[in-house]
Amino acid sequence: MYVGIVVWFVVVAGFFWLLILRPQQRRMAAVRTLQAELREGDEVMTTSGIYGTIVTLGDDTLELRIAPNAVIKVARGAVGQRVTADGELPDGATIDPDEGAEE
Repeated sequence: MYVGIVVWFVVVAGFFWLLILRPQQRRMAAVRTLQAELREGDEVMTTSGIYGTIVTLGDDTLELRIAPNAVIKVARGAVGQRVTADGELPDGATIDPDEGAEE
């Protein structure tokens, strides 16, 4: 009787690890790799959705140029994605440079 309960517990724990924990660990490893490989001049998007170009890099922080005369300092861990050279995010979304611009 107890063996059956233990077997079900192991099976459920295995599915939980396979379907939830393992993919999350891979995503976290990919983000850590991205944050370690950042360079000045890279265009990035922070986890809060701010787009900018890296101006300076520190050990724990970096400065992002978000507009011609606007530079902000953010934690290195706040960088969520690198924007490709053609203005696309790795997931295929695009950046509209005119979005939010006043006429």
